[in-house]
Amino acid sequence: MSASLLFVQLLNGLQYGVLLFLLAAGLTLVFGIMSFVNLAHGSLYMVGAYAAALAYAASGSFALAVLAAMGAALAVGLLLEVAIVSRLYRRDHLDHVLATFGLVMFFNELVRLVWGPQPLFVQVPEVLAGTVQVFGFNYPSYRFAIIAVGLLVAIGSYWLINKTRVGMLIRAGAQNPQLVGALGVNIGLLNAMLFGVGAMLAGLAGAMAGPLLSVQSGMGEPVLITTLVVIVIGGIGSVNGALYAALIVGVVDTLGRVLLPLLMRQVAERSVADAAGPALASMLVYLLMALVLALRPQGLFPARRG
Repeated sequence: MSASLLFVQLLNGLQYGVLLFLLAAGLTLVFGIMSFVNLAHGSLYMVGAYAAALAYAASGSFALAVLAAMGAALAVGLLLEVAIVSRLYRRDHLDHVLATFGLVMFFNELVRLVWGPQPLFVQVPEVLAGTVQVFGFNYPSYRFAIIAVGLLVAIGSYWLINKTRVGMLIRAGAQNPQLVGALGVNIGLLNAMLFGVGAMLAGLAGAMAGPLLSVQSGMGEPVLITTLVVIVIGGIGSVNGALYAALIVGVVDTLGRVLLPLLMRQVAERSVADAAGPALASMLVYLLMALVLALRPQGLFPARRG
């Protein structure tokens, strides 16, 4: 493999990792801090992608498309929290899984009924349609924009969790919600806010993924599984861990899909290598998760307590 191809794939891995972080940041707030298993998080990602595609087709402005995606996901997320999720916080995790899995099927069928099975497509905004030269290599500007957005979200998340009074309440509520409630804090409102922030980040991820992927029903399930892997590897409840783990998973997955077929060609026929290589590469992140769980069950970067 040439140095230029390896460098480009590393950047692709970082970009994919940042996109995973946009999903993982919201989900780790809901899953890790509120202890709610939200399988419908991928559906909120899909809602954001569809809202962005429709807004972009109507306005031609990608900025408005991103705002529409975040607003639509936030509205749907808050509606779900008030109508369904808030009634499940005290229930068993199995109830969370069953209820939110039902929501996944509902949203997928609703999208098929309204927009049909055919995918929608979002064009890369004209201002980001070119390339940027880095160390003599050209790389798409839009993918750099995704990396920049992800890093801004990471900085904002760190500031919110560690430097604000709301973040202090979030951390305290994660450890002892009864005590925080007894001090006069509206735990229900705090949970709704967290769920809304998580939904908004999922919508942002859907909007940013739109120009790279086809927008279609069911697009949230595959990426949700990988996002759960990221949360487990990073440490449940740790936003910082979600960032580091997302970057690790993104690079491992991307390089594995490129390098494994090439390595297998050294020991097997090309047709066999091209068939088996991607299949083995798709298992890498799960093998990595199994290794982390065996050696460090709390995750590589667990949330600090206290």
